[in-house]
Amino acid sequence: MSFLFWYFPLINLVAFSIIGIDKRLAIQQKRRISERNLLLSSAIGGTIGSGLAMLIFRHKTSKMSFLWKFFIIGILQVFLVYFYVIKSK
Repeated sequence: MSFLFWYFPLINLVAFSIIGIDKRLAIQQKRRISERNLLLSSAIGGTIGSGLAMLIFRHKTSKMSFLWKFFIIGILQVFLVYFYVIKSK
């Protein structure tokens, strides 16, 4: 339990930060963080942080291919948590 207590806030902070960094790099027209890495940070638990960052920084919100992948990751995570909770009962 204590691992997850620290893991999820930390990974969401990292995911939030890399979306913000990617936005700054985009504005400066510098080499960017790959979409694969942005989505990976969401897939390993940073979905909430990534989603908040996308809204706050207004980054990647109009790129539909990215949004579809992001939402699929989120839906899969909801199902995983749901089935984990059911199996633990």
